[in-house]
Amino acid sequence: MRRRPVVAGVLALAFGVVLVGCAGEPMPTPTPSSSRSSSPTPEPTKTAAVPVFRPNGSAAANQQYFDYINRTLAINQGMSSGRVIVDTLVAAGFTKADMEVTDDTTAINIPVDAIQVAVRFKGECLIGQFSPAGYTGILAPMLGTGTCLIGKTMPINW
Repeated sequence: MRRRPVVAGVLALAFGVVLVGCAGEPMPTPTPSSSRSSSPTPEPTKTAAVPVFRPNGSAAANQQYFDYINRTLAINQGMSSGRVIVDTLVAAGFTKADMEVTDDTTAINIPVDAIQVAVRFKGECLIGQFSPAGYTGILAPMLGTGTCLIGKTMPINW
């Protein structure tokens, strides 16, 4: 029977702590403001410059351009297809012979969850992935095989 007073005391203490926590500072009273703001109007933000292709530059120097081209394609056409991705990169200045792209469909002809594309560029790899979530790109070292992507890729023979 001695437990009840102890439990009641603990509950009363806990309830008191909760009440003290709720009794913070009073809410501030809003004050009327004039229709004119005394703070300066912020200047419009400048738009970022569109990256440019640097054929004599390094892979790192072209990563921003590679990602820009692919991100723009992803925004405008979604995942698209490997052929459209390759053709878009060729039109942007990259060499088709240096590209790899994964298949658009699985072995049982179901659309893939993602398409990867890679461009071998001066001994490094610009790699992009298109998925329903959007586009992601990285710069990676070339594999010992002289390629960028692991696994089966689609022949680029058009």
